[in-house]
Amino acid sequence: MHAEPYNESVRDLLADNLKAARARRGVSLSEVARLSGISKATLSQLESGTGNPTIETVFSLSRALEEPVSGLLEPPAHRGMTVIRAADVTPLAGEGVDLRPYGRVEGAGLICELYDQQVRAGARQESLGHVGTEHTVVQSGCLRVDVDGTRVELGVGDYLSFDASLPHAYSAPSGPVRSVLLINYRAAGRTPGDAPH
Repeated sequence: MHAEPYNESVRDLLADNLKAARARRGVSLSEVARLSGISKATLSQLESGTGNPTIETVFSLSRALEEPVSGLLEPPAHRGMTVIRAADVTPLAGEGVDLRPYGRVEGAGLICELYDQQVRAGARQESLGHVGTEHTVVQSGCLRVDVDGTRVELGVGDYLSFDASLPHAYSAPSGPVRSVLLINYRAAGRTPGDAPH
């Protein structure tokens, strides 16, 4: 079986997918700017592939265009095996987290988005909440997660899931953390809200 390499940058994928999503909805750049709170100039740069997308930007676009985040970041579907090399995936940077989007699985009315999540040492990434359920498995470090006023600390191999519509935050108080993040939601609810991280 031949493995097809993944070699498009997040910037290029977002540019292509943003144009396609906007065309499907029949909305102008000005309307997307109004809905997302992102300036028209920034949107123009993103569509031309010259912008520098952040986690917050991508999730705002997801909400405004009613598209899953993975729909904005994923390459067209390939048949056979898909291999994604970490070095080939440009991370989306947030205030405290770098997310590498790896793919989306859709079936039985659910969408599941898979990310490599790296929380920078001493950093904190907050979210007001968004559609879906978040699942996190810690691979290295000690991850602190606050969900709607409740705090938990996770070590290597620990797992946590929670209703992502609740306000939440990830932080790494004692050193960098690497984890696998999965976000799942109903296919009919294609409107993730504010950036999860």
